[in-house]
Amino acid sequence: MAFRYPNGKKYSPLAKDKKKKPLPVSAKDYANRGMSLEEDINATNEYYLEMNIAVIHKKPTPVQIVNVDYPSRSAAKITEAYFKQASTTDYNGLYQGRYIDFEAKETRNKTSFPMRNIHDHQALHMKRIIAQGGVAFLLVRFTLLEEVYFFEARHFLDWYDNSEARKSIPKSAFEENGYLVPQSYQARVDYLQIIDSHYS
Repeated sequence: MAFRYPNGKKYSPLAKDKKKKPLPVSAKDYANRGMSLEEDINATNEYYLEMNIAVIHKKPTPVQIVNVDYPSRSAAKITEAYFKQASTTDYNGLYQGRYIDFEAKETRNKTSFPMRNIHDHQALHMKRIIAQGGVAFLLVRFTLLEEVYFFEARHFLDWYDNSEARKSIPKSAFEENGYLVPQSYQARVDYLQIIDSHYS
């Protein structure tokens, strides 16, 4: 029996004796590079959810749809929309009865994190989370160094409230006051390990 793809092309299995060429060592080492911090966090959160560890999701961006085009009965295409309001932080959820709320950012800068990456309404939101007893923090990836830091919102806000003096946070502040986040195959950015260690 011949199998065909939905487009009508005939399926032909690869010969069994053909073996895949092994990747060169350098390609193996860099196989996961290029994944964004957001993709890594989403995969980590999915793992947490499947293993019943935590329920943490990316917040949807509030969008108001203005115009939709219907080229056919089965397809709809949004042609005009706008943001209803400024979003707060990227992720929130629950872990062992604690409210978790955090922002994820990447920088290609090796020596500092530009504070312009965080907006006023986000800083205010983090202050409110802390005031209510929630766990608020930043996950910052120094992309070129392949390092992700867990940086508590209180430390960030100390820098933010004095941002007239400085426009960026030196990497040394992350090293001194932050925590290097462990990375693994299943939990690519295992930030809950930091919460376990420092919020018990």
